[in-house]
Amino acid sequence: MSIKIVADSTCDLPPELLERYDITILPLSINKGGQFYKDGAEITPADIFAHVDAGGALCSTAAVNVSEFTDCFAQYSSRHDAVICVTISAEMSSCYQNACLAAESFPNVHVVDSRNLSSAQGLIALEATRLAQQGLSGQEIAVMLGEETAKVQSSFLLDRLDYMKKGGRCSAVTALGANLLHLKPCIEVHDGRMGVGKKYRGSFDHCMAQYTKELLARYPDRRTDTVLVVHPAADPAAVEAAMRVLREDGGFHEIYEARTGCTVACHCGPNTIGVMFISR
Repeated sequence: MSIKIVADSTCDLPPELLERYDITILPLSINKGGQFYKDGAEITPADIFAHVDAGGALCSTAAVNVSEFTDCFAQYSSRHDAVICVTISAEMSSCYQNACLAAESFPNVHVVDSRNLSSAQGLIALEATRLAQQGLSGQEIAVMLGEETAKVQSSFLLDRLDYMKKGGRCSAVTALGANLLHLKPCIEVHDGRMGVGKKYRGSFDHCMAQYTKELLARYPDRRTDTVLVVHPAADPAAVEAAMRVLREDGGFHEIYEARTGCTVACHCGPNTIGVMFISR
């Protein structure tokens, strides 16, 4: 069967994987200073950080709208047996609801709520390509992906709290208070929502190494096909600290460094790093 995979731009997969598996990306819109720009096409995380560092207000995101999803589904549904659309968690964005509304006009389009964000959402899109290669139908893939979302381990470490605190996306971060900004909290995604896990202290590269080791120990029965280390513009030493632990202790076949798009940049800030894989 011919299955087309599409995802919104929050999925944060490296360009090489998007190209290898022919995954089409629909960009969210980013509001910077009252003007809207398409994520990745008209604005980058570097633009956002420069704007905020210059004294500008935090940027915000707007979901892919129904019309944009409709145009995409119309383009691909007639050329493929099925279209699988993987979106950011419905708890964080209206992308899922908008995609579902658009899909009502196309019987062979299946929308999957990843219950995640960033490269964890991307892992669900990659899983869709794997299932498609096995010859499953669009409906079968959508059902299996719905079961797989709970197995994706999605977390990231924050070096600074001001972006997420001002954005109000995680009340637990706000509760830490400005006097505790020297802590590096682990933000975990469970059932589509963000919460604060363990809080680390020390240099960011030391914290990243400790966080990654503890993450591997927490999920010993993990799938070892793919792991992604994702960040918008983090300290290379901290990124390498995580990569080194994964190479030495993870047993993964493929380790990718991925750059986040503007969604994570808007809400988490520059020195944010996540490690994401699928457990069994």
